Amino acid sequence: MALIVVMEDDAGTRMMVASVLKRDGHVVLGAEDATKGLALVRENSPELIISDVQMPGMNGFQMLAILRQDPANATTPVILLTSLQERAHVRIGMTTGADDYITKPFRPDELREAVAAQLNKRDTQDSLRSMAVDAAVETALVEQKHKLSKLYEQRLAAELSERWPTGDGSAGDELLASATVLFADIPNHAALAEKLNPDELTDLVKKVYGNANDTIQLFGARHLQFVGEGALAIFAASSDTHTVNHSLRAMRAAMGLVDSGRGINQYLGARYPGRDLPLFEINVALHAGAVTLTTLQDPLHGTAQVLPVGDAISAAMLLQKQARSLGWPVAASVAALRAITGAVRTGRRALLELPGRSAPIDAIELVGLTL
Repeated sequence: MALIVVMEDDAGTRMMVASVLKRDGHVVLGAEDATKGLALVRENSPELIISDVQMPGMNGFQMLAILRQDPANATTPVILLTSLQERAHVRIGMTTGADDYITKPFRPDELREAVAAQLNKRDTQDSLRSMAVDAAVETALVEQKHKLSKLYEQRLAAELSERWPTGDGSAGDELLASATVLFADIPNHAALAEKLNPDELTDLVKKVYGNANDTIQLFGARHLQFVGEGALAIFAASSDTHTVNHSLRAMRAAMGLVDSGRGINQYLGARYPGRDLPLFEINVALHAGAVTLTTLQDPLHGTAQVLPVGDAISAAMLLQKQARSLGWPVAASVAALRAITGAVRTGRRALLELPGRSAPIDAIELVGLTL
Protein backbone atom coordinates (compact mmCIF):
# COMPACT_ATOMS: atom_id res chain seq x y z
CA MET A 1 0.00 0.00 0.00
CA ALA A 2 1.07 3.59 -0.55
CA LEU A 3 1.48 6.91 1.25
CA ILE A 4 -0.66 9.51 -0.53
CA VAL A 5 -0.91 13.28 0.06
CA VAL A 6 -4.27 14.88 -0.79
CA MET A 7 -4.49 18.67 -1.31
CA GLU A 8 -8.11 19.87 -1.41
CA ASP A 9 -9.66 23.00 0.12
CA ASP A 10 -13.17 21.48 0.21
CA ALA A 11 -13.38 19.48 3.42
CA GLY A 12 -16.14 17.20 2.11
CA THR A 13 -14.22 16.23 -1.03
CA ARG A 14 -11.00 15.79 0.97
CA MET A 15 -12.79 13.49 3.41
CA MET A 16 -14.40 11.46 0.62
CA VAL A 17 -11.07 10.95 -1.19
CA ALA A 18 -9.32 9.97 2.04
CA SER A 19 -12.11 7.55 2.97
CA VAL A 20 -11.96 5.75 -0.40
CA LEU A 21 -8.17 5.45 -0.32
CA LYS A 22 -7.98 4.34 3.30
CA ARG A 23 -10.57 1.66 2.58
CA ASP A 24 -8.11 0.31 0.00
CA GLY A 25 -5.36 0.20 2.62
CA HIS A 26 -3.46 3.38 1.72
CA VAL A 27 -2.08 5.88 4.23
CA VAL A 28 -3.52 9.33 3.50
CA LEU A 29 -2.26 12.75 4.64
CA GLY A 30 -4.62 15.66 3.93
CA ALA A 31 -4.03 19.40 3.51
CA GLU A 32 -6.53 22.20 2.89
CA ASP A 33 -4.16 24.20 0.66
CA ALA A 34 -1.12 23.72 -1.55
CA THR A 35 1.36 25.37 0.83
CA LYS A 36 0.57 22.91 3.63
CA GLY A 37 0.41 20.10 1.09
CA LEU A 38 3.94 20.81 -0.18
CA ALA A 39 5.19 20.82 3.40
CA LEU A 40 3.69 17.34 3.88
CA VAL A 41 5.32 16.17 0.64
CA ARG A 42 8.77 17.39 1.71
CA GLU A 43 8.43 15.82 5.16
CA ASN A 44 7.03 12.44 4.06
CA SER A 45 8.05 11.80 0.40
CA PRO A 46 4.72 10.23 -0.65
CA GLU A 47 4.32 7.82 -3.53
CA LEU A 48 1.42 9.81 -5.03
CA ILE A 49 -0.08 13.32 -4.81
CA ILE A 50 -3.74 14.17 -5.49
CA SER A 51 -4.39 17.90 -5.82
CA ASP A 52 -7.32 20.17 -6.56
CA VAL A 53 -6.70 22.79 -9.26
CA GLN A 54 -8.54 25.73 -7.71
CA MET A 55 -7.39 26.39 -4.13
CA PRO A 56 -6.95 29.60 -2.14
CA GLY A 57 -3.49 31.11 -2.33
CA MET A 58 -1.43 28.75 -4.47
CA ASN A 59 -3.38 26.83 -7.13
CA GLY A 60 -2.70 23.30 -8.32
CA PHE A 61 -0.68 24.39 -11.38
CA GLN A 62 1.62 26.56 -9.26
CA MET A 63 2.08 23.72 -6.79
CA LEU A 64 2.96 21.39 -9.66
CA ALA A 65 5.59 23.78 -11.02
CA ILE A 66 7.27 24.04 -7.59
CA LEU A 67 7.11 20.27 -7.09
CA ARG A 68 8.82 19.51 -10.42
CA GLN A 69 11.73 21.79 -9.42
CA ASP A 70 12.32 19.82 -6.20
CA PRO A 71 14.90 17.08 -6.97
CA ALA A 72 13.67 14.92 -4.09
CA ASN A 73 10.06 14.81 -5.33
CA ALA A 74 10.27 15.83 -9.00
CA THR A 75 9.18 12.41 -10.28
CA THR A 76 6.32 11.88 -7.82
CA PRO A 77 3.15 11.25 -9.88
CA VAL A 78 0.40 13.88 -9.57
CA ILE A 79 -3.33 13.49 -10.25
CA LEU A 80 -5.25 16.76 -10.67
CA LEU A 81 -8.88 17.22 -9.60
CA THR A 82 -10.76 19.68 -11.79
CA SER A 83 -14.36 20.71 -12.36
CA LEU A 84 -16.12 20.49 -15.73
CA GLN A 85 -15.87 24.29 -16.05
CA GLU A 86 -12.06 24.07 -15.74
CA ARG A 87 -11.67 21.40 -18.44
CA ALA A 88 -10.17 23.83 -20.93
CA HIS A 89 -7.34 24.57 -18.48
CA VAL A 90 -6.38 20.95 -17.82
CA ARG A 91 -3.93 21.03 -20.73
CA ILE A 92 -1.85 23.49 -18.66
CA GLY A 93 -1.39 20.85 -16.02
CA MET A 94 -0.66 18.08 -18.51
CA THR A 95 2.06 20.13 -20.23
CA THR A 96 3.66 21.17 -16.93
CA GLY A 97 4.07 17.65 -15.61
CA ALA A 98 0.75 16.29 -14.34
CA ASP A 99 0.32 12.55 -14.82
CA ASP A 100 -3.48 12.31 -14.90
CA TYR A 101 -6.64 14.24 -14.06
CA ILE A 102 -10.12 13.44 -12.76
CA THR A 103 -13.14 15.61 -13.48
CA LYS A 104 -15.46 16.47 -10.60
CA PRO A 105 -17.85 15.05 -9.66
CA PHE A 106 -16.22 11.61 -9.85
CA ARG A 107 -17.12 8.12 -8.71
CA PRO A 108 -15.00 6.19 -6.17
CA ASP A 109 -14.15 3.62 -8.85
CA GLU A 110 -12.73 6.37 -11.09
CA LEU A 111 -10.49 7.51 -8.25
CA ARG A 112 -9.38 3.95 -7.50
CA GLU A 113 -8.52 3.25 -11.15
CA ALA A 114 -6.51 6.46 -11.54
CA VAL A 115 -4.60 5.85 -8.30
CA ALA A 116 -3.87 2.21 -9.19
CA ALA A 117 -2.57 3.22 -12.64
CA GLN A 118 -0.10 5.70 -11.18
CA LEU A 119 1.10 3.41 -8.38
CA ASN A 120 1.69 0.61 -10.89
CA LYS A 121 3.53 2.88 -13.30
CA ARG A 122 7.05 2.42 -11.96
CA ASP A 123 6.75 -1.35 -11.67
CA THR A 124 5.43 -1.53 -15.22
CA GLN A 125 8.27 0.61 -16.55
CA ASP A 126 10.90 -1.57 -14.88
CA SER A 127 9.28 -4.66 -16.34
CA LEU A 128 9.19 -3.18 -19.82
CA ARG A 129 12.83 -2.15 -19.71
CA SER A 130 13.81 -5.72 -18.97
CA MET A 131 12.00 -7.09 -21.98
CA ALA A 132 14.11 -8.12 -24.91
CA VAL A 133 11.86 -6.23 -27.30
CA ASP A 134 13.17 -2.97 -25.85
CA ALA A 135 16.65 -3.81 -27.03
CA ALA A 136 15.31 -4.66 -30.47
CA VAL A 137 13.45 -1.35 -30.67
CA GLU A 138 16.49 0.60 -29.51
CA THR A 139 18.70 -0.90 -32.23
CA ALA A 140 16.03 -0.06 -34.82
CA LEU A 141 15.79 3.60 -33.76
CA VAL A 142 18.20 4.88 -36.39
CA GLU A 143 17.87 8.28 -37.99
CA GLN A 144 16.63 8.08 -41.58
CA LYS A 145 16.60 10.89 -44.06
CA HIS A 146 13.44 11.07 -46.16
CA LYS A 147 12.80 13.08 -49.29
CA LEU A 148 9.49 14.88 -49.71
CA SER A 149 6.90 12.70 -51.38
CA LYS A 150 6.53 13.72 -55.03
CA LEU A 151 2.82 13.05 -54.86
CA TYR A 152 2.46 15.31 -51.80
CA GLU A 153 4.55 18.04 -53.46
CA GLN A 154 2.41 17.95 -56.59
CA ARG A 155 -0.84 18.16 -54.67
CA LEU A 156 0.44 20.90 -52.42
CA ALA A 157 1.76 22.91 -55.37
CA ALA A 158 -1.59 22.57 -57.14
CA GLU A 159 -3.51 23.77 -54.07
CA LEU A 160 -1.17 26.69 -53.55
CA SER A 161 -1.44 27.71 -57.18
CA GLU A 162 -5.23 27.51 -57.17
CA ARG A 163 -6.01 29.02 -53.78
CA TRP A 164 -3.15 31.45 -53.25
CA PRO A 165 -2.41 33.05 -56.62
CA THR A 166 -0.15 35.83 -55.29
CA GLY A 167 1.52 37.01 -52.12
CA ASP A 168 4.48 35.80 -50.06
CA GLY A 169 3.92 34.39 -46.59
CA SER A 170 7.54 33.35 -45.94
CA ALA A 171 8.02 36.10 -43.34
CA GLY A 172 5.43 34.43 -41.14
CA ASP A 173 6.75 30.86 -41.56
CA GLU A 174 7.69 28.94 -38.41
CA LEU A 175 10.09 26.00 -38.51
CA LEU A 176 9.48 23.32 -35.87
CA ALA A 177 12.70 21.34 -35.93
CA SER A 178 11.27 18.66 -33.64
CA ALA A 179 7.57 17.81 -33.85
CA THR A 180 5.19 14.86 -33.69
CA VAL A 181 2.49 14.71 -36.37
CA LEU A 182 -0.86 13.10 -35.54
CA PHE A 183 -3.32 12.19 -38.29
CA ALA A 184 -6.69 10.68 -37.41
CA ASP A 185 -9.38 9.53 -39.83
CA ILE A 186 -12.76 7.77 -39.83
CA PRO A 187 -12.58 4.66 -42.07
CA ASN A 188 -16.34 4.12 -42.36
CA HIS A 189 -17.42 7.73 -42.82
CA ALA A 190 -18.78 7.17 -46.35
CA ALA A 191 -20.76 4.10 -45.25
CA LEU A 192 -22.21 6.01 -42.29
CA ALA A 193 -23.09 9.00 -44.47
CA GLU A 194 -25.08 6.67 -46.72
CA LYS A 195 -27.10 5.35 -43.77
CA LEU A 196 -27.83 8.70 -42.04
CA ASN A 197 -30.03 11.54 -43.23
CA PRO A 198 -28.52 15.09 -43.47
CA ASP A 199 -29.67 16.14 -39.99
CA GLU A 200 -28.36 12.94 -38.39
CA LEU A 201 -25.05 13.23 -40.22
CA THR A 202 -24.70 16.87 -39.16
CA ASP A 203 -25.27 15.89 -35.53
CA LEU A 204 -22.62 13.16 -35.84
CA VAL A 205 -20.06 15.46 -37.49
CA LYS A 206 -20.49 18.10 -34.78
CA LYS A 207 -20.03 15.48 -32.08
CA VAL A 208 -16.96 13.96 -33.73
CA TYR A 209 -15.22 17.27 -34.45
CA GLY A 210 -16.05 18.64 -31.00
CA ASN A 211 -14.63 15.59 -29.23
CA ALA A 212 -11.54 15.54 -31.46
CA ASN A 213 -10.89 19.25 -30.88
CA ASP A 214 -11.26 18.89 -27.09
CA THR A 215 -9.00 15.83 -26.94
CA ILE A 216 -6.23 17.21 -29.15
CA GLN A 217 -6.19 20.68 -27.59
CA LEU A 218 -6.23 19.16 -24.09
CA PHE A 219 -2.76 17.73 -24.67
CA GLY A 220 -1.28 20.97 -26.00
CA ALA A 221 -1.28 20.69 -29.81
CA ARG A 222 0.68 23.49 -31.48
CA HIS A 223 -1.56 23.39 -34.57
CA LEU A 224 -4.82 21.61 -35.46
CA GLN A 225 -6.81 21.53 -38.67
CA PHE A 226 -9.48 19.26 -40.09
CA VAL A 227 -8.78 17.62 -43.44
CA GLY A 228 -11.95 16.17 -44.92
CA GLU A 229 -13.22 13.73 -42.30
CA GLY A 230 -9.79 13.60 -40.66
CA ALA A 231 -7.85 15.70 -38.16
CA LEU A 232 -4.22 16.77 -38.56
CA ALA A 233 -2.42 17.95 -35.40
CA ILE A 234 1.14 19.09 -34.74
CA PHE A 235 2.72 18.66 -31.30
CA ALA A 236 5.93 20.68 -31.00
CA ALA A 237 8.99 20.59 -28.79
CA SER A 238 8.47 24.27 -27.94
CA SER A 239 5.76 23.19 -25.45
CA ASP A 240 7.78 20.34 -23.88
CA THR A 241 8.78 20.12 -20.23
CA HIS A 242 11.31 17.94 -18.42
CA THR A 243 8.63 15.36 -17.68
CA VAL A 244 6.27 15.55 -20.68
CA ASN A 245 7.51 15.76 -24.29
CA HIS A 246 5.62 16.27 -27.54
CA SER A 247 5.68 12.58 -28.50
CA LEU A 248 4.08 11.57 -25.19
CA ARG A 249 1.42 14.27 -25.47
CA ALA A 250 0.63 13.11 -29.02
CA MET A 251 0.44 9.47 -27.84
CA ARG A 252 -2.01 10.41 -25.09
CA ALA A 253 -4.11 12.38 -27.57
CA ALA A 254 -4.14 9.39 -29.96
CA MET A 255 -5.39 7.05 -27.25
CA GLY A 256 -8.00 9.62 -26.27
CA LEU A 257 -9.26 9.83 -29.86
CA VAL A 258 -9.60 6.05 -30.13
CA ASP A 259 -11.54 5.95 -26.85
CA SER A 260 -13.71 8.80 -28.12
CA GLY A 261 -14.47 6.76 -31.23
CA ARG A 262 -15.63 3.83 -29.11
CA GLY A 263 -17.87 6.17 -27.15
CA ILE A 264 -19.42 7.60 -30.31
CA ASN A 265 -20.04 4.07 -31.61
CA GLN A 266 -21.99 3.30 -28.42
CA TYR A 267 -23.85 6.60 -28.77
CA LEU A 268 -24.92 5.73 -32.34
CA GLY A 269 -26.09 2.28 -31.28
CA ALA A 270 -28.20 3.74 -28.48
CA ARG A 271 -29.59 6.63 -30.54
CA TYR A 272 -30.41 4.61 -33.67
CA PRO A 273 -31.26 1.07 -32.47
CA GLY A 274 -32.07 -1.41 -35.20
CA ARG A 275 -30.55 0.73 -37.96
CA ASP A 276 -27.63 -1.68 -38.53
CA LEU A 277 -25.14 1.18 -38.83
CA PRO A 278 -21.53 0.46 -39.82
CA LEU A 279 -18.97 0.39 -37.02
CA PHE A 280 -17.78 3.85 -36.06
CA GLU A 281 -14.08 3.95 -35.19
CA ILE A 282 -11.15 6.32 -35.38
CA ASN A 283 -7.72 5.27 -36.69
CA VAL A 284 -4.64 7.29 -35.80
CA ALA A 285 -1.05 7.44 -37.05
CA LEU A 286 1.94 9.25 -35.52
CA HIS A 287 5.24 10.24 -37.09
CA ALA A 288 8.01 12.58 -35.96
CA GLY A 289 10.20 15.02 -37.85
CA ALA A 290 10.63 18.64 -38.86
CA VAL A 291 7.51 20.63 -39.78
CA THR A 292 7.11 24.15 -41.14
CA LEU A 293 3.96 26.12 -40.36
CA THR A 294 3.77 28.34 -43.43
CA THR A 295 1.46 31.34 -43.60
CA LEU A 296 -0.35 31.66 -46.91
CA GLN A 297 -1.73 35.10 -47.74
CA ASP A 298 -4.75 35.66 -49.97
CA PRO A 299 -4.45 39.24 -51.26
CA LEU A 300 -7.79 38.99 -53.07
CA HIS A 301 -9.76 38.49 -49.86
CA GLY A 302 -7.35 39.85 -47.26
CA THR A 303 -7.17 36.58 -45.33
CA ALA A 304 -4.40 34.20 -44.29
CA GLN A 305 -4.13 30.50 -43.57
CA VAL A 306 -1.51 28.48 -41.72
CA LEU A 307 -0.56 25.30 -43.56
CA PRO A 308 1.74 22.62 -42.07
CA VAL A 309 4.37 21.46 -44.58
CA GLY A 310 6.96 18.69 -44.39
CA ASP A 311 7.79 15.09 -45.09
CA ALA A 312 6.46 14.13 -41.65
CA ILE A 313 2.99 15.34 -42.67
CA SER A 314 2.66 13.18 -45.76
CA ALA A 315 4.30 10.21 -44.02
CA ALA A 316 1.79 10.33 -41.16
CA MET A 317 -1.19 10.51 -43.53
CA LEU A 318 0.09 7.60 -45.63
CA LEU A 319 0.98 5.58 -42.53
CA GLN A 320 -2.58 5.96 -41.21
CA LYS A 321 -4.05 4.42 -44.38
CA GLN A 322 -1.63 1.47 -44.36
CA ALA A 323 -2.08 0.78 -40.64
CA ARG A 324 -5.85 0.92 -41.04
CA SER A 325 -5.68 -1.96 -43.52
CA LEU A 326 -3.84 -3.99 -40.86
CA GLY A 327 -6.51 -3.27 -38.25
CA TRP A 328 -4.25 -1.17 -36.03
CA PRO A 329 -6.23 1.54 -34.17
CA VAL A 330 -3.01 3.49 -33.46
CA ALA A 331 0.21 3.16 -35.42
CA ALA A 332 3.46 4.99 -34.70
CA SER A 333 6.74 5.12 -36.54
CA VAL A 334 9.84 4.26 -34.53
CA ALA A 335 10.87 7.89 -34.98
CA ALA A 336 7.81 8.96 -32.98
CA LEU A 337 8.51 6.33 -30.29
CA ARG A 338 12.16 7.23 -29.83
CA ALA A 339 11.68 9.69 -26.98
CA ILE A 340 9.17 7.64 -24.98
CA THR A 341 10.40 4.05 -25.01
CA GLY A 342 9.04 2.40 -21.88
CA ALA A 343 6.06 4.76 -21.62
CA VAL A 344 3.86 2.82 -24.07
CA ARG A 345 2.63 -0.72 -24.52
CA THR A 346 3.16 -2.00 -28.06
CA GLY A 347 1.68 -4.74 -30.20
CA ARG A 348 2.53 -5.81 -33.71
CA ARG A 349 5.39 -4.39 -35.78
CA ALA A 350 5.88 -4.18 -39.54
CA LEU A 351 7.85 -2.50 -42.30
CA LEU A 352 5.13 -0.68 -44.23
CA GLU A 353 5.50 0.29 -47.88
CA LEU A 354 3.97 3.74 -48.38
CA PRO A 355 2.92 4.86 -51.87
CA GLY A 356 5.31 7.36 -53.42
CA ARG A 357 8.10 6.80 -50.89
CA SER A 358 11.43 5.21 -51.72
CA ALA A 359 11.81 3.35 -48.41
CA PRO A 360 9.34 1.60 -46.09
CA ILE A 361 8.52 2.94 -42.63
CA ASP A 362 9.21 0.83 -39.57
CA ALA A 363 5.89 1.05 -37.69
CA ILE A 364 4.59 -0.33 -34.40
CA GLU A 365 1.03 -0.79 -33.15
CA LEU A 366 0.27 1.06 -29.92
CA VAL A 367 -2.09 -0.72 -27.53
CA GLY A 368 -1.84 1.47 -24.43
CA LEU A 369 0.17 3.79 -22.20
CA THR A 370 2.07 2.90 -19.05
CA LEU A 371 2.09 6.51 -17.82
